[in-house]
Amino acid sequence: MVRILLAEDDESMRAYLARALERSGYEVISVSTGTDAVPLIASDRFDLLLTDIVMPEMDGIELAQHAATAAPDMRIMFITGFAAVTLKAGKAVPQAKILSKPFHLRDLVLEVERMFGTESLTGLS
Repeated sequence: MVRILLAEDDESMRAYLARALERSGYEVISVSTGTDAVPLIASDRFDLLLTDIVMPEMDGIELAQHAATAAPDMRIMFITGFAAVTLKAGKAVPQAKILSKPFHLRDLVLEVERMFGTESLTGLS
């Protein structure tokens, strides 16, 4: 099963994304800050880091750079509602996928499926 570490500071968005991904057959561990994600990356194995870019304490770009060093096999996908930070993220972590808000849940699930060659269990795609 694909394991996803979700870092999103907006509580309702975090719950919404986690529910959709879990219904699609993924195991999701969610945290509200990048600093909460760091010890999980060190102590556990995740296939994907799905992170908002703009967050307090540690932004998603810093978190992704940490993850790329600590867990080089983990894939990274950014979600953001800010066009300007998309360019910064693309330069800082060029191997990462970037999904701009607003997006439909089906788009998120399709991107994850493409990354791992999996098919949704729910037909959301």
